[in-house]
Amino acid sequence: MFTKIADRIDALNSLIGRGVSWLTLLMALVMFVTVILRYVFNMGWIWMQESVVFMHGFVFMLAGGYTLLADEHVRIDILYEPMSEKKRAVVNILGTVFLLFPTCILIFYYGFTYVSDSWSVLEGSMEAGGLPGVFILKSAILAFAVLVGLQGISIIIRAFNTLTDNIT
Repeated sequence: MFTKIADRIDALNSLIGRGVSWLTLLMALVMFVTVILRYVFNMGWIWMQESVVFMHGFVFMLAGGYTLLADEHVRIDILYEPMSEKKRAVVNILGTVFLLFPTCILIFYYGFTYVSDSWSVLEGSMEAGGLPGVFILKSAILAFAVLVGLQGISIIIRAFNTLTDNIT
């Protein structure tokens, strides 16, 4: 039963991570066009420049859970790699419970007021000609905390499976 929950969490983060990864290509193309327009044609739009910042924010925040799923986050591998699978499972449980979850909770707790204040005024860009919808970008902070926290639950489920020899 718990393995199915972990599978669903993994599928959600995989879907979101793969989906927003396409923004990196779009971000590069928009940045290329912005530079060409500015330096070749002496033209530019604030909204176009801000769109790169928005895309970067969405990629960074929404792909956090996917990065954790893919085990591509920062870790001191010289200590972790030589460990047995069961020792790694213990490290994963302890790291998730004592480091990951408190961080996600703090980000969500302090981010909630920040995001809700932004939504209350439907915050837009401070620049003339900038993008509206800054409140949507800021919402990615809360999504980051939730998606990474959910992936932490998946990590714990799989680590317990490893410790109890129910490897799936």
